[in-house]
Amino acid sequence: MKTASIVILVVGFVVLAGVVVWTYVRSRNRRLEQKYGPEYQRLVHETGPRQAAKEINRREKRIELLHIRPLTPPERERFTSDWERLQARFVDDPAGSVAEADRLVGDLMTSRGYPVAEFEQRAADISVDHPLVVEHYRAAHEIALRHEQRRASTEDLRQALVHYRALFSELLEERYAHAEV
Repeated sequence: MKTASIVILVVGFVVLAGVVVWTYVRSRNRRLEQKYGPEYQRLVHETGPRQAAKEINRREKRIELLHIRPLTPPERERFTSDWERLQARFVDDPAGSVAEADRLVGDLMTSRGYPVAEFEQRAADISVDHPLVVEHYRAAHEIALRHEQRRASTEDLRQALVHYRALFSELLEERYAHAEV
């Protein structure tokens, strides 16, 4: 075989391998974008597509080791009535209601089998099974932190409660219309 033919074959092979890799990466990124939506985009923005894919893979493997379970009907009823009580108290005690919402979401996560951890780990864990509402959790948490610094208005606290409600409803395994408080 002539040297020119070998070069053409090698170049052809390299180009073909490049196209295969490019197609695989593009397909993987599209799949992750469809499944994880805004959470994947957030990770891509922070770390790039390759690291975002690695992080999501790490999260998926972690969740596989946990024993996430559905609530029993009595648990669901108890959490629902607890939420209704805290929501009714919002008018008289917005800050207390938001703090209670954060605690109740944490209790609900624990009952479902999510480990108690620092906020970023809890958000990462939730993002695997509930990628479309994890942004609500992040937004509510950010408002709660601003409230601790006395930089959140009553309207901010209302928004935090709406965000907590979206996550709460998802974790409760109900699909409420996310009505305003």
